[in-house]
Amino acid sequence: MMFMRGNAACPGCPIPRELDALLEVTGEKTVLVVPASCTTVILGDNRGMPSKVPVVHSAFAASPAIASGLKAALNARGEKATVVVWAGDGGTGDIGFASLSGAAERNEDILYVCYDNEAYMNTGIQRSGLTPFGAWTTTTPLGKKERKKPLPQLIAEHGVPYVATASIAYVFDYQAKVRKAKDILGFRYIHLLSPCPPGWRYDSSLTVEIAKVAVETGIWPLYEVEKGKFRLTSISKTLLDKKKRKPVTEYLKLQGRFSELTEEEKGTIQQEVDEMWEWLAKMESSNS
Repeated sequence: MMFMRGNAACPGCPIPRELDALLEVTGEKTVLVVPASCTTVILGDNRGMPSKVPVVHSAFAASPAIASGLKAALNARGEKATVVVWAGDGGTGDIGFASLSGAAERNEDILYVCYDNEAYMNTGIQRSGLTPFGAWTTTTPLGKKERKKPLPQLIAEHGVPYVATASIAYVFDYQAKVRKAKDILGFRYIHLLSPCPPGWRYDSSLTVEIAKVAVETGIWPLYEVEKGKFRLTSISKTLLDKKKRKPVTEYLKLQGRFSELTEEEKGTIQQEVDEMWEWLAKMESSNS
């Protein structure tokens, strides 16, 4: 076990297990670069430093640049290690996007993992660019009016060697993607849906269940793009048939942040998910 217990995570927070699962694959020869985020609190809390691997805490926007420099320095010293940026959605899709895009464009030899809890959770649940349509946050008290930024697709458009989505509810799929990414040279990106009990307003016992339903309803498809080739993975391979996908209301009803949605807004979300799957079907068929 690489990520030790007794940390400052909220009850039901999946981040310790998500990070543990990553480090189980990447091993002790791993260097983490963590921008300001929930993980900064979890790892850097004054009750102790629970990680067994080196951690660099960075400014919000600087993690990809710091990771790139670290990898270059390790190479210069002849040392082999996996350099991983472990960042939240705000540090990835908003404040850190410029340096993320730069590192992807340069094809830096780093692994970037975005754990997406869909808001700025540790500073007060403010909306981010990755907060989904209709979700309550403290800065969108009537529900967010804009759509979620399609970050995995944006990174894939950079032409990097590997992009994938993942879920803690399907940990073997997640670890298989980490294992594959670890052995690829160049920029690798994994986008991990990370439910947040206080921010999403659900009982802390439901974290894995909500992560699972997100996949089963099709809201969070599991896929990978390896050297430009798209492929659905795990249970998502069976969900191209719309009849096998649960209605999105099964996901929305579990979370207080969606409790004020109108029936029309729920219908809009269902329609957008169905349209996304039409696109996913085209991507899947393009490689057959």
